[in-house]
Amino acid sequence: MKITDWAVVFVLIVSPFLWLGSLHAENIREAGMLEMRYTTALRTAAQDAGSALNLNELQQYESGYGSQKWMRADKEQALSVLLQSLYIHFGVADDPLAQQALLVYIPAIVVMDYDGYSIYAAAEAAAADGSPEMTHRWSLKKPYVYADDYGNSISFTLDRYITAYDSGLDEWADGQQTELKPELTIPLLQDDEQFDQVRRTAIVRSIEEDLAKVIHRHNEFALKKGVHYTFTLPVIPQEEWNNTLDDVGVLVFLQGIPVGDRYYNNYALGGGRLVRSDAVLGGVNTGNGLKYYFRDTCPEADSSEYEVSEVFPGEREAAANGYFQAKCLKSGL
Repeated sequence: MKITDWAVVFVLIVSPFLWLGSLHAENIREAGMLEMRYTTALRTAAQDAGSALNLNELQQYESGYGSQKWMRADKEQALSVLLQSLYIHFGVADDPLAQQALLVYIPAIVVMDYDGYSIYAAAEAAAADGSPEMTHRWSLKKPYVYADDYGNSISFTLDRYITAYDSGLDEWADGQQTELKPELTIPLLQDDEQFDQVRRTAIVRSIEEDLAKVIHRHNEFALKKGVHYTFTLPVIPQEEWNNTLDDVGVLVFLQGIPVGDRYYNNYALGGGRLVRSDAVLGGVNTGNGLKYYFRDTCPEADSSEYEVSEVFPGEREAAANGYFQAKCLKSGL
């Protein structure tokens, strides 16, 4: 055979492999892009839900009453925002059946409140005819509890505020750990650093144990819906847990969605941290008739020289409405 004949034979033999290789590479690229899309959707939804936790309508529910981290976490609103965000990103905002199908791939949603947590997941309940059925619902809020070998118990929060039972004194007490340690005989309260470590460990362990049970139960729910995938609790690094435990937040899992020849398996955390700032007031100077803006901590706020007429979310908005910067802001007060 001529060399050209051998070349033709070689091309005929190798071409299918090259084609399959390029096809596989293209599939990997598309799967990677799809995973990025899912991750973006998941993280965006978690952040939206975290922000929704602090949208309280009544002042008595706002944060800052006794603790900078206390707030009423609105889990129903957070859930609604999270799911709506996911529905939009997955293109099923107007398709109720597809929305129910998407829920099969969300084994658990956790809302971590100031003094406890709730999990939204599939659970068995009685149907209208009395027969058992699996449906999504919230668990009862579970406190962050800890007990030692001496019979003492502590209910933790996201900061150092606690409710404790001292078995030696046979009494209950609540308050800041630093204030209670000279009054109580509970060993854990005496070491500030150890207290914080144990507090974080106890909270994480409790959430992980309940999540493992919930996700294991979700496998039964998913199987009934025709999804043959084993849902498991992924490993969450301690650093991410530490960041989560600084404030109320949302933890959501998205698993089992086919992506190429593998399955998407990820989670996202969304914080409900509140950035507290002084209000920006707009007032008219009674002396010259000009409009000025200043924060409510400025001397102008309590001065009879100004008649406060408006409140703005920030200095930029005040300036856009024709207000000049007051002296206290110019001087950095």
